[in-house]
Amino acid sequence: MNTEKILLAHGSGGKLTHRLIREVFLKEFGNELLEELGDSAIFPVAEGKLAYTTDSYVVDPIFFPGGDIGRLSVCGTVNDLAMSGAKPLYLSASFIIEEGFGLTELKTIVSSMKKAAEEAGIKVVCGDTKVVPKGGVDKIFITTSGIGLIPSGTEISPRRIMVGDEIIINGTIGDHEIAILSQREGLEFSSKIQSDVAPLNHLVASMLEVAGNEIHALRDPTRGGLATTLNEFVHNAEFGIKIYEDKIPITDGVRGVCELLGLDPLYVANEGKLVAVVSQNSRQKVFPCLKKNTLGLNARVIGEVIPEPKGMVLLVTRIGGTRIVDMLTGEQLPRIC
Repeated sequence: MNTEKILLAHGSGGKLTHRLIREVFLKEFGNELLEELGDSAIFPVAEGKLAYTTDSYVVDPIFFPGGDIGRLSVCGTVNDLAMSGAKPLYLSASFIIEEGFGLTELKTIVSSMKKAAEEAGIKVVCGDTKVVPKGGVDKIFITTSGIGLIPSGTEISPRRIMVGDEIIINGTIGDHEIAILSQREGLEFSSKIQSDVAPLNHLVASMLEVAGNEIHALRDPTRGGLATTLNEFVHNAEFGIKIYEDKIPITDGVRGVCELLGLDPLYVANEGKLVAVVSQNSRQKVFPCLKKNTLGLNARVIGEVIPEPKGMVLLVTRIGGTRIVDMLTGEQLPRIC
């Protein structure tokens, strides 16, 4: 059993740092751009627009059903790029590691990042590692930044949403946050709940191929869940959104845990889901495309864009009532990503 630990010297820039880079990071991420080990990665730029995003990952626990902090850090940034219609190209990865963290655990996380990057078809081309004294961070934090290419003519933006558009989600909601909660609190349920963390860029690319700019807006409902994402769409807008409770896909396991703990699944975070706002005429194009992909098998039309009330999200309940769905206030569960 490998019990080697990360030392402060691994972040000193000396021999241990270079050994860590060679034996852990280059071993998994090795490619022609990263292997230069320069202060910057240099790559050609194709015609079109660039999308650029960054995010930090502090999830607790770092290993959870369906994934770990490494897979999450790649998929989260890939998905942010995909929601702008971009093809993800390159990723940077920065690690802040607590002194004493297990080298075996680090290798597992980096291997998980490699597999997620291969799924997404993206390369990790630069990065950084810092080691801080014990207690300086909780085990490991990862920051990833991504660059992607938006093809000429592609325009995905909430500004393009119009009355009559339909709201589509590609699958069940709430799986990620409930998986994190169950692992963190040591809760056991009869049905196994796993995080949905996955790269969505190939799914988005196939949707754009068949429907193009009939897809008006895309967003991944992570922190704050589906409700917060829909409220971001209607903020200061000249339209509203109506969704239907009986059309929103939720597994029995997630629904049961939410009822038990008093959580509203509309506000529970996801990591492998997208919300698409599409023109009325494009549903017939988009749905066959979604159903061909394992990440879209449970896709549903859950609502539509309405003229009134402006700037509000309404939920039609199972019993036929209507209630306002506001943006999340406060924090249901901290450190979910």
